[in-house]
Amino acid sequence: MKRGGIKSIGELVNATCREVGIETPLNEFRLIKAWSQVLGETVRRYTGDMYIRNQVLYVHVTSSVLRQELMMNRKIIVRRLNEHVRAQVITDIVLK
Repeated sequence: MKRGGIKSIGELVNATCREVGIETPLNEFRLIKAWSQVLGETVRRYTGDMYIRNQVLYVHVTSSVLRQELMMNRKIIVRRLNEHVRAQVITDIVLK
């Protein structure tokens, strides 16, 4: 049980990141790194540059067939990536 005023180290780190303004960039970095963990190594091999702008993940995909498959499952992928990071980082994915 927690006593009044006592916080865990994790809570203090999260609060400090929020105050300093690095929580969002840190979550974006974690989400991009999670791409291969969530979607697998095979998908990672066919994806190139990734970046996030205005809560949209932009991904370069080298296979048109894979691009179509990912487009059809976009909402599921967004949900799984956000769940993996435990934060609402992105709202959509654009596949190029």
